[in-house]
Amino acid sequence: MRALPVPLLTVVLITSNLASAQGTSSSGQRQQPLFKANTHGVVVDVVVTKGEAPVTGLHKQDFEVLEDGKPVTVDFFEEHSAKTLPPGALPAMPKMPPNVYTNVPPAPESDSVNVLLLDTLNTDRQDQSYVRQQIMNFLKNMQPGIRVAVFVLGGKLRMVQGFTTDSSVLRDAINDKKNGVSPEADTSVTRSLQDKADDVEDKRRMALINMSPAGMEVLSALQANTASYQADQRVVMTLDALNYMARYLAGVPGRKNLIWFSTSFPITFFPSTKEKQTFGQMREYSAALKEVAVYPIGAEGMMAEHMYDPIINGRGPTDFEGGQVSSRKGPGSSARGGDEMNPNVNESAARADKIMAMEQLAADTGGKAFYNTNDLNAAMVHAIENGAHYYTLVYTPTNKKMDGSYRRIGVKAATGKYSLAYRRGYNADDSATASTKPEADPLHALLMRGMPNSTQMLYGTRVVPVTPQPAPEAKRAGKNAKLSGPTTRYSVDFMIRWTDVAWETSADGTHRGKIQAELLAYDREGNAVNWVGVTQAMELKPELFAPIQKSGVPVHLEIDLPNSDVYLETGVYDWETAKAGTLEIPILRAASGPGTVAANQ
Repeated sequence: MRALPVPLLTVVLITSNLASAQGTSSSGQRQQPLFKANTHGVVVDVVVTKGEAPVTGLHKQDFEVLEDGKPVTVDFFEEHSAKTLPPGALPAMPKMPPNVYTNVPPAPESDSVNVLLLDTLNTDRQDQSYVRQQIMNFLKNMQPGIRVAVFVLGGKLRMVQGFTTDSSVLRDAINDKKNGVSPEADTSVTRSLQDKADDVEDKRRMALINMSPAGMEVLSALQANTASYQADQRVVMTLDALNYMARYLAGVPGRKNLIWFSTSFPITFFPSTKEKQTFGQMREYSAALKEVAVYPIGAEGMMAEHMYDPIINGRGPTDFEGGQVSSRKGPGSSARGGDEMNPNVNESAARADKIMAMEQLAADTGGKAFYNTNDLNAAMVHAIENGAHYYTLVYTPTNKKMDGSYRRIGVKAATGKYSLAYRRGYNADDSATASTKPEADPLHALLMRGMPNSTQMLYGTRVVPVTPQPAPEAKRAGKNAKLSGPTTRYSVDFMIRWTDVAWETSADGTHRGKIQAELLAYDREGNAVNWVGVTQAMELKPELFAPIQKSGVPVHLEIDLPNSDVYLETGVYDWETAKAGTLEIPILRAASGPGTVAANQ
């Protein structure tokens, strides 16, 4: 499910104190009964094609929608198409007041946005270079009006450039020597077929030195355990990155297309019981990217069938001579035992598993998979065109239980022989309730330097030096007891969109909610220099809640920062839904005197 587009946040900073509104009864018990009212609507984006061309001009009556095989009524219907605009036609984000910032993403003029994700974690170094080249070729000829962002997934998810329609800005960001896109060491990538062949060679060498069968079995188990551990680590890192991506895209209206370049896709969405048993290393991750259409693109290009490679000097690719081994055997070579054929079987199985994973990712999320092609540029063009023409259908499920069960979605075209791409299902979990108990410090992982902004909760914040500054001997503001040297105290005022907070409402109109706000500052080298946070439990009578509905939920924090360049990570978190909002604010210092906050981000 995905939320319908929401209006931009109006930032009105106030200095009201919620202390008087946060009290509870002396007994600590709530005296009024509480109730929640939630309306659940399922949003389905459907891409309709005939051949390779999008089908336009369809109407609501041209579609039949089913949930778990039972017809449902479409409550809302809308057709979306790509908008071709000249450069500079899109309005800029409204300029914020001095020292005021917001994590509200620029609202795209088009009905879809596109994220190019280069996955260096699961992609061979040589393939990374080729993908980069293909992306640059695409950007040279990118059509006006297409909104694109670029991310890299390595040791962590990193945003290279946020959404823009300016291809020159994207190219400059990719070419940036410090923060751009360059091949990364492939120490964590999926073990290649050559690695597997090396395992076979290790066994053969051990046999030549008369290692006992028991010793060879121990060696094989060690290799298998190492490979399994590395695979699990990649899975965890990949899933964490997709979760961060989902938080970043949450506040972006319209269809979100994730164009994911990788050699390996070690996850799956909404697997069946049989698929869970079949997929081996792949892991379920239906909680991430619920609202994103995934377009997986095979970074390795053509999947060569090495079984039919030519013989060189009379030896097939799997011949073991002189300590050399490769993953395939050429035609005409004689078989030398079952072990030598294992690389052939392993490669074929790995290729089939990868294609299965890509097809499932695309089918489950409403995207399309591209593999066995060297023309990644054309694949990008097709993916963006595919994701720009679609129909939005919204229905209310007849099964009202939010029990976390998987609900299958079916969409049929009443007339015409068309191909339909759409999300195949969803988990019926209550979006107003966190699926797991929050950590003691749930914002910490989201406030790491270089992480993309999270837009699940939208807010504005004002960052200014305190006037007058405290005396030098005054107690430090912040939790870093080791902070030393000259500092400047800053006042940070949040204004959080009130509709992003999960409120419990009692019969007398009292609203209760619980949020957390945090600041975490880093120096240029990425070292944490100071931090502070507050958990704000609110119990608001109707007369106090009315102003909140007009301006937002205020939170005030103060923090001492060194008199040098600092990057201030700000974040808010709702304890009921586990949703978060984050924003990085650079504070650049002059050679002397108080610091000034950098230009609005």
